[in-house]
Amino acid sequence: MSETVPAGPATTPMAPGPASTATAATAPPAPAPGAATEVLLRVQRGDANGGQLVDYRVPVEPGMVVLDAIHWIQAHVAPDLAVRWNCKAAKCGSCSAEVNGRPTLMCKTRLDRFAPGHPIEVRPMKTFPIIKDLVTDVSWNFEVNKRIPPFQPREGATWRWKQSDIDRVQEFRKCIECFLCQDVCHVLRQHELKHQFAGPRFLVRTAALEMHPIDGADRIRFLREHAGIALCNITKCCTEVCPEDIHITDNAIIPLKERVVDRHYDFVRLFWNRIRGVRDDRI
Repeated sequence: MSETVPAGPATTPMAPGPASTATAATAPPAPAPGAATEVLLRVQRGDANGGQLVDYRVPVEPGMVVLDAIHWIQAHVAPDLAVRWNCKAAKCGSCSAEVNGRPTLMCKTRLDRFAPGHPIEVRPMKTFPIIKDLVTDVSWNFEVNKRIPPFQPREGATWRWKQSDIDRVQEFRKCIECFLCQDVCHVLRQHELKHQFAGPRFLVRTAALEMHPIDGADRIRFLREHAGIALCNITKCCTEVCPEDIHITDNAIIPLKERVVDRHYDFVRLFWNRIRGVRDDRI
């Protein structure tokens, strides 16, 4: 993973407070007639102490994406602009940002999809702490990942399963960990409940383990007490921003919710177990 934070001229100190708009003094002149068209990129600059939006006029060539425009700014106007990226092929998940308010991969967002003449606003992911400019600290996600009970094959399990079982979990393995679903999730974004909620990405990973045909680990208590699955109200906003088109809500979160409900809130099952004298110590 590449994190572009090149050395360059010091930026002007920016006071903490709400974002404002400033125009880059070194922005290139308007192109001559017949030259490539321009786009106005409004990029957030700053760090954890505060920041502002800065305008950059970028010449546009056919097929350019937002990440191309950011790289042009680095090369010609602001060499100290920090951005994280790697593959530029929508497979590494590094260049996540918010473009005109929507969490997206900058390398997958073409400039020609925006209305001509309107500025394109590029900000870092709101849910995570800012390090510098468009680079955020996503290390919390990896700490959550460590808490998920790992794959544990059932004792005596036969390592053979149906194609339908493979197909069910294969969708979840497409995740590139761009953390856009984590960014857009209101439980993390607005309510800041990182201490109670694992987030869509790690509910997907848990689903991949739970639905593995020979896995024998029990993660129901983890889902209820540590992953906070009850906090998800299935708005499907995570599914909408997923660049791999994973059906996060329908195929991962809802089935996990059903498992938790079956264990803890199915009164018929609980009553029948009591009649039979069966006690489930996992509850």
